[in-house]
Amino acid sequence: MFRSLFPYDMFGEMDRLQREIQQALDLSPNIRGFGRGGFPALNIGGTPQTVEVYAFAPGVDPKSLQIDLERGMLTIAGERKSGLPESGQQSTLHINERFAGSFRRVISLPEDADPDAVDASFKDGLIHISIKRREAAQPRRITIH
Repeated sequence: MFRSLFPYDMFGEMDRLQREIQQALDLSPNIRGFGRGGFPALNIGGTPQTVEVYAFAPGVDPKSLQIDLERGMLTIAGERKSGLPESGQQSTLHINERFAGSFRRVISLPEDADPDAVDASFKDGLIHISIKRREAAQPRRITIH
């Protein structure tokens, strides 16, 4: 009855192309804001005493993770396996929206982040990194005599 001028997959291809272009133009995040679209997704915040980084990485083996802190730059790298059948098997893939492969996120930290006081944990696909701020940079109350 109705006939489309475009193939059915055209909108899917346009969406895929838009995501690839967005990832190519995405700048590395920093503590005050970052672009969307990277893997793992990040939440970054803090308190007067700590900087808190949460990376959402479901399906990642914690043994494949590498977290480095060097010269104020926090790097989270690793790999997520596909879980799809091998290409040699007889199977058809209709939709593949789940990211698989190597990833790397680099975050610029504030100057008062202490590289010697970092804790990292991984549970249920959530990477939590807590970085203490240096004591000298902490706010303090001064009493008047």
